[in-house]
Amino acid sequence: MKTTHFNVLVQREDDWYVAQCVDNFVASQGQSVEEALANLKEALELYYENEELPAKQSLTFLTSLEVAV
Repeated sequence: MKTTHFNVLVQREDDWYVAQCVDNFVASQGQSVEEALANLKEALELYYENEELPAKQSLTFLTSLEVAV
């Protein structure tokens, strides 16, 4: 079994956390960050169950930036 890394964005929406893979737009949710990530991991495993993994992804970094406006 092969493994690979995916870039994931987690956002809070009301009482839920939504985890979205930015490399292929597969998403899942959970009541905690850990649950949302675990659910996304399962969703990605199912998504690629009968598919070939994509070429190695480059890691994307997300940060915040304070700007005076």
